[in-house]
Amino acid sequence: MFALKKESMPSIAVHPGFVLKEELESRNITQRKFAEVIGVPYTQLNEILNEKRPMSADFALAVEAALGIKAYIWVKLQADYNL
Repeated sequence: MFALKKESMPSIAVHPGFVLKEELESRNITQRKFAEVIGVPYTQLNEILNEKRPMSADFALAVEAALGIKAYIWVKLQADYNL
């Protein structure tokens, strides 16, 4: 039997939709307005923000274009959450 060192303990993964929801709220951007800006249906955005749908790479690129937050950050958050 082996013991895990504290530094090797996994961190809690966060869905990228949770982070994006917080970001939109901090910028006072409504979900409907943001969906319009990035060209996706409101329902798709809402499902991602409520952690009911994964964030795709294409969606991450649209978020990057709109907010300036690099797509690889969103993709990595999603990958970590999936694992």
